Amino acid sequence: MKVKKYMASSMPEAMNKIRKELGDDAVILNSRVVHTGGVFGLFRKKSIEVIAAIDSRPINPKKKQPPEEKPISPSLSPTAQKPGEDIVQEISDLKKMLEQLTIMKHSGNTKLPAEVEGIVQKLKEQEASEPIIEQLVPSLLEFYYLNKGHATEKKLVHWTKTWLLEKLSAVEPFQGIDFEKKYINVVGPTGVGKTTTLAKMAAQCVLKYQKKVAFITTDTYRISAIDQLKTYANILNVPIEVCYSREDVERAMDALAYCDFILIDTAGRNYRQRQYVDDLKGLFSFNEEMQTHLVLSLTSKLKDMEDVCEQFSTVPFDSFIFTKVDETSTYGAMLNMVLKYGKSVSYMTNGQNVPDDLKEVSREYMVNLMFGEM
Repeated sequence: MKVKKYMASSMPEAMNKIRKELGDDAVILNSRVVHTGGVFGLFRKKSIEVIAAIDSRPINPKKKQPPEEKPISPSLSPTAQKPGEDIVQEISDLKKMLEQLTIMKHSGNTKLPAEVEGIVQKLKEQEASEPIIEQLVPSLLEFYYLNKGHATEKKLVHWTKTWLLEKLSAVEPFQGIDFEKKYINVVGPTGVGKTTTLAKMAAQCVLKYQKKVAFITTDTYRISAIDQLKTYANILNVPIEVCYSREDVERAMDALAYCDFILIDTAGRNYRQRQYVDDLKGLFSFNEEMQTHLVLSLTSKLKDMEDVCEQFSTVPFDSFIFTKVDETSTYGAMLNMVLKYGKSVSYMTNGQNVPDDLKEVSREYMVNLMFGEM
């Protein structure tokens, strides 16, 4: 049997390609809408992907299929199978795949092969979102049935990781501090660890890259936050300015202009409310000289993360920082947020130690983490 994948801008165009190459006897095994090209997930082109097949063996018109199936003789051993039985088995497997895809499309429920179900359950345990799983399963089933007998659990995991990496490749590059920008700003809700994360970033700049840095804090709602950052500033022997208004921020930036980088700590507020985001926008211009990281805790509910991110849609933040990685065993929220909002991950934190518990994140690391391989 000859199986081939076709890409076209529409189904009629795909059918014309199939008829031209495989003839009128070709069978459509699967079709789906895919998006290709684009920049950073934008302006992507919508295409139709069609998988078609045709029996590559010559068909004898004199032999017709009997009207009723006859039971196979128990004495027929696998080694004595007829030449066409391997094709019959392939067709049977492909029919099963189509039946499962059809059931899933209309009812959202079907019994998957055990090997495929294992992958799906792993992703569900990691709290990967339903849209991601729904996109994955048809392609994973296609791989499974076209490689039946060779699709081991290890190969299925490898294929799934490759599929996820391909999805993540549409997101801008993962990187830590952008040394082309002078101002490094961290924003996010209360309790996610912004101040400690900022101290870790400052310590890396000073100790690892020998940069001259300074702190600005606008977190004047909590005295403890100011004291905490002042302690870090004293340890690193760097200046710190406390600001209450936009005018204070501008004066502090002028006074600290001699520094290589200025790291800004903002107040932790209930950013599910638009008012607090607007207050934040009143303090900073968020221009091209500022790199802004949205800090989220992996111990938070995904819905709460999404609500915060939606509120920050008017603020041009550059990337996510995920904290408290060591306090959870599920990492699917990172994948969900990155793919939904098209933002990369600059860092993840896995403890309170400054500056050690701060790690730059690659796409491969994030995917491996979900499969328990890190």
